[in-house]
Amino acid sequence: MSERMQLDKDERIVEIEMERLRDFKNHPFKVTEDSQMKKLMESIRQYGVVNPFIVRPLPEGTYEIISGHRRRYAAKLLGYWKLPVVIRVMSYEEAVIAMVDSNMHREKILPSEKVFAYKMKYQAILNARKDGRGGQDVHPGMLINGKSLKIISEKTGESEKQIQRYVKVAELIPELMDMLDKGDIAMTPAYEIAFLRKNEQKMLIEAMDYVQSSPSVSQAQRIKKLSQAGELTLQETKDILAEVKKREINRVDFKNVQLHQFFPKEYTAKQMKREILEILYEWKKRKEQSAQNIERRN
Repeated sequence: MSERMQLDKDERIVEIEMERLRDFKNHPFKVTEDSQMKKLMESIRQYGVVNPFIVRPLPEGTYEIISGHRRRYAAKLLGYWKLPVVIRVMSYEEAVIAMVDSNMHREKILPSEKVFAYKMKYQAILNARKDGRGGQDVHPGMLINGKSLKIISEKTGESEKQIQRYVKVAELIPELMDMLDKGDIAMTPAYEIAFLRKNEQKMLIEAMDYVQSSPSVSQAQRIKKLSQAGELTLQETKDILAEVKKREINRVDFKNVQLHQFFPKEYTAKQMKREILEILYEWKKRKEQSAQNIERRN
């Protein structure tokens, strides 16, 4: 169902200058020029902005976008200066809930986007209940009369436990959050890592870079346990990460001291690994080329 069909009886669509529209504060969803953006631009180029933006008025005469950040980006690239909007008066908590709900239908959502979106919505529901609005409609179709995690779970279809994990993962430092988005760290280990202090998270990154390995679930749990006991050190973290994981029992393993006889002493483990892979790649190319030459001669 489109936004145009969801308008209340007393609502109407008006046009507002783009310069008066503001991004939602701490908007957790990224706007990027990917393939989906190109499709959106082509649709707007052919049919115009079909679905109106949902905005709420701000005190200084501007409007905060609840729904439509990607459409505004596309429309701006296409030269639009006025956009169709529906103005809705909302509290901040109502706006957060509506903003998150309107974006969760996207085809591609990064783990970090979901993490910060769930955290914002969770906090908004808590604040609404603390303000004495329990039992009242904070957003169409959602009653704030139960547990916050349960409310989000029912709306998204994800378990309360998983929602709780997402909310906790929001405590990762930016560097680890980037690793989560890139797939260098899985969600379950990320949840365990989120219990570490900020300085311990930075220490973990240093250990990961040194060992060239990311923590498994069991390794992350052991690192968290040491942290909670006040016994986590850089060396302990390195030792845990350096352990051979079950799936890597047959891996080829070299110690740094073995490799430094071939590389400058100032080379890090990461630099040596990169050099070794480049050498092997060139060796493979020469071997394939040699095999092709033999085939031609025969």
